[in-house]
Amino acid sequence: MTQSSFKVVVFGAGSIGCYLGGRLLSSGVNVVMVGRKTMQERLRSTPLTVTDYGGFRFHSQLADHQYVTSAEAAGNADLVLVTVKSAATSEAGRLLAPWVADGIPVVSLQNGISNAEHLQAAMPKANVLAGMVPFNVLQQKPGHFHQGTEGHLMADRHPSLEPALPWFEHAGLPLELRSDIASVMWSKLLLNLNNPVNALSGLPLLEELSQRDYRRCLVMAQRETLQLLTTAGIPTVKLTGLPTKLIPSMMSLPDWLFTRLAKRMLTIDPVARSSMWEDLQAGRPTEIDWINGEVVKLAEKLGTDAPINRKLVQLMHEREKIPKAWGARELLLALMIK
Repeated sequence: MTQSSFKVVVFGAGSIGCYLGGRLLSSGVNVVMVGRKTMQERLRSTPLTVTDYGGFRFHSQLADHQYVTSAEAAGNADLVLVTVKSAATSEAGRLLAPWVADGIPVVSLQNGISNAEHLQAAMPKANVLAGMVPFNVLQQKPGHFHQGTEGHLMADRHPSLEPALPWFEHAGLPLELRSDIASVMWSKLLLNLNNPVNALSGLPLLEELSQRDYRRCLVMAQRETLQLLTTAGIPTVKLTGLPTKLIPSMMSLPDWLFTRLAKRMLTIDPVARSSMWEDLQAGRPTEIDWINGEVVKLAEKLGTDAPINRKLVQLMHEREKIPKAWGARELLLALMIK
C-alpha cells in the first residue's frame, strides 16, 4: 500500500488512539502514534490489530517510527488527534506546544466537556478543536483493539479539517463536522453516564444493560443531567437511533420490552466494556471527574446540586481504592439514599 504524504499524529495512543491510528493506517495515511513506553514495547513485540463489531480487521507490524514516545513527532504533522486521559490534557498541550506548527488543527477526542479549552490554553498558537468519539474500544489482548459499539466521529466545524475528511472516509471512520459541538459533547456525556454504572457492575456492557435495575441507575443520572441542561439552556442532539431526551424512557422499560426495542437503537458487541472498567483493571485513576463530575460542576454553576451524579463520583473513587462488584439492586438502593 502506498503511504500518503498527509501526516496524522495521534498523541496519547492507548486503546482509542491505537484503534484510530490503526484504522487510518489501513487506508494508507502516514500515521505516527505517540504514547507510553510500555505500549511502544508491546507493539514492537506484537502486531497492531484493529477490529470492529461489523467484521473489519486490519493487522500490521508497526515500524519503529510509527509508535514513538516523544511529542517531537508532531513537528511536521498535518493533523494532531489528542486521545490522552482527561487528567493529562494540560500536560499534553504543554508537550505538544513547541512542536505543532501555527494553525495546524489539533482535535481533542477525549471524554468530558472542557478538554479542548485546556489544550488551547496550553498551546495558544495551535488551532484546537473539540471532537467526539461515540463508540467503545477495548483492548481484547495485547496489541488488539476492538470497536464494540456503533457511531461515527464528530468534530467542531473548521476549514482546517477539510483536507482530512477524505482520509477518514477511506478508513471507514467518517468524520462529521458540526457547528453545534457543545451540544454534541453534552449529548455524548449523557451516554457516558453509564460508564461508572458499567464499571461498578463489573459486567460487559450488553449484560449490564440487560438488567433493568442497572438501567434505572443510569436513568436517574441522565434525568438529573437533562434537567440541569434545560436550566442552563443547553440543547441536546440525536446521536443514536433515538432522540437523546427519550433515552431515559427507553432505558426504564421492562427487560423483555427493552431488549426487543433496543435492538433497533443499539449495536453492542457482547465483549464491549466501558473505558472506565478498563482503567480499573489496569489500576489507573478513572475519568469519573470528567464525566459525572462535569454534571456536578454544572449544577454548582447553576447554584444547585446533582446528588445522583455526585454519589456515582464518590462510589467510583471508593472503587478505585477497594475492589467491589455492585449488584444491580444494591447500586440502585445506594443511589436512592439521600
